Amino acid sequence: MGRKKSTTRVLENAMKRASGLKAISPALDFGGSLSLSNFSGTIADLREKIEIYNTTIAIIDSVKTEMAELEKTLGDMSEKMLIGVAFTYGKDSVQYEMAGGVRKSEHIRRRSKPRTKAETPEGQSTKPSAKA
Repeated sequence: MGRKKSTTRVLENAMKRASGLKAISPALDFGGSLSLSNFSGTIADLREKIEIYNTTIAIIDSVKTEMAELEKTLGDMSEKMLIGVAFTYGKDSVQYEMAGGVRKSEHIRRRSKPRTKAETPEGQSTKPSAKA
């Protein structure tokens, strides 16, 4: 799943306000940096930065997908390389261990114990006493 693209409510509101200000006067200027041309330029700058940001996000998502695919391919290759060593030298060989495998002779074998009923110590009952 890709990342969320950026939008900004401030930009949307500023664009609406700019169109309203243009309706008042295309050369509106309140002095200093408060002119319609500066306002429109700042809107354009923010729009450009958002576009760059969204493009960068798309590139990052694409690279992340490529990395995941390469990681899967590498994992499969690694497993096949170990299988190749096992086939050539055996699973109990030093070479198999050098390649990252666990030698067959070093595996811990689990022995299952037969289940028996739990025995109680002599003289004790398994039923609770009804003393009151």
